[in-house]
Parts: sequence; C-alpha cells; structure tokens
Amino acid sequence: MELINRIIILLFFCSLAAISPAFAEFYPYSHTKTVIGFPITYIVQKNESLIEIARKFSIGFNEIAAANPSLDPFVPEEGYPVKIPKSWILPEIEQYTGIVINLSEMRLYYFLSEESSHLVRTFPIGIGTEGNDTPEGLFTVVEKIVDPSWYPPESIRKENPDLPKVVPPGPENPLGSHAMRLSRATILIHGTNRPFGIGRRVSHGCIRLYPEDIPRLFRVVPLKTKVTIVKQPVKVGIMNNDVYIEVHRDQSLSINYFDEAVRLLRKKNIYHIIDKEKMISALRQKRGIPVNITAQKATKWGLKKIPNL
Repeated sequence: MELINRIIILLFFCSLAAISPAFAEFYPYSHTKTVIGFPITYIVQKNESLIEIARKFSIGFNEIAAANPSLDPFVPEEGYPVKIPKSWILPEIEQYTGIVINLSEMRLYYFLSEESSHLVRTFPIGIGTEGNDTPEGLFTVVEKIVDPSWYPPESIRKENPDLPKVVPPGPENPLGSHAMRLSRATILIHGTNRPFGIGRRVSHGCIRLYPEDIPRLFRVVPLKTKVTIVKQPVKVGIMNNDVYIEVHRDQSLSINYFDEAVRLLRKKNIYHIIDKEKMISALRQKRGIPVNITAQKATKWGLKKIPNL
C-alpha cells in the first residue's frame, strides 16, 4: 500500500509539471537511492556562452564550467557538445527535510514536507563572497515577502555611498521579486537582478536564485520551514547498487579530499566495493558530477553488498 501511495503522489506531481513550472523537476529519492537526475548533452548554438546555457538548464556557472573545463566559458565553439550536469548526490544530513543548502556546490535542495512522498526539488544559487561568507548552521524561514524593498546595510553603503537608503521593488532591486528571511535576520533567500551571479560567490551573505526560480521555490515553502546550511565538497551516494562520488572545488575550505572521501565511504560501509583508481581520478578532476566508482569485480562477480542505510 505504501508503494502504491508513493506512485500516486509521484504521478500527481508529474502531471503538475506538465501544466506548471512551479512543480517541475521534482526528483524521487530514497536512503538507498541518493543520486538524482540524469546528465545530458547540449550543442552550443550561435553566440551562446556557458553563462546563458547554464541558466537555460537551471544550473550554476560553477557547475557548467567545472563539467566542461576545456571550453571557453564566454566564447564556446558553436556546434560543440556541452555536458549539462543535471545529476547530483544528495547532501549528507541526518534527515531529509525542509531546505538543505550545500555551499560547496552552490546548490539548494527542497525536500517535500510529506515524508512518504520522497521527492526533492533543487536549484542553483549564488552565495557570499570571501569575508561575507554565507553562514553554516540550522535556521528556519521566519518571513516571506513579495516584491521586497531593499534597505542597504551601512557596510554596503560605505562601499557604495551613492546607494539610497531604500531601493523599492523593481528591476534595480537586487532582492528580485521574492525573498524569504531566515531566523538569522541578515540572511535572506531571494531572487536577483544579476542572474550571471548564480553559481558564484557574489553576495554579502544571502542566498540568491535565478529570477525564474525564486517564485517557484517561494510558492511551495511554508513559514517555519527548517533550513540546513552545510559545506560538503565531497559527497557519496548510491544508485542501482552502484557507488558514486561527487567532488567540488571549494577554495573556502582546507581539507584533504582523499581522507574525506574515505571517511564517508567507510561510514556507509561501502569502501570495500569501490575502485580506488576511479575514486582518485574523480577527486583529482573535481568535475562536480556524480562518478560511478564501483569496482568492476564487484559488479562482475556479484560482490556488491550495499547495506540498508
């Protein structure tokens, strides 16, 4: 019965996706399937940059640049195939609930509030610059604002004395069309009038979404939603009994990527079925794409033993 209910809920959201972008791209997941989505390939059109292509597929500039390191991000060759990293490993948290933000990959995950549905929606984000870092920790959504006015803090007005005390709603407002205030009052999840900053460290600590993404998230997130903000440059996940690793270059952290990967794999009791050469290659490349690191012999001889996580 539980399986039937999940299927009905999934079909319901799939039907909504056909008529409303607000419900598009909800991905099913479980504790034994933590890799979501599928990577795709796109052919560069005339006069397109990776910045424009990233926005077309709702991914951040950091993601598309890392996935295509050989391409000029501003003048990619017309007709060239571009990897679109539309697949992710869910962050490592105790409970999949509310909003989870992984600063290392500059991506936000929203888990549907009904636990039985096991659906997640994900958006690319822009985060705080060095010295104005977006804080880690546990927060809640305490206020939702449509057409917010922006009151530049004194620190920002010192950097730009020409700023008015209040910027009203409109195209010049850096908060965009919607904003959600967190329990740390200076931190907002909001839109932007500078979409090229998504997938970059550009803000004074707030979390920015594409102008078309913020209303989609805003509509489905209720007040008092839990918000968990973490830094996880290395993620490990499972799909179809295979082990995947996803690695992001996070210059704000000083960690040993190899040690972190081994720690996560051993924590899940799956280190014994991985190919260490594949793992090391993924750690070196840091492409931000889930990479299958399951040992070939484990697949060939049926030695894979994925625990009940």
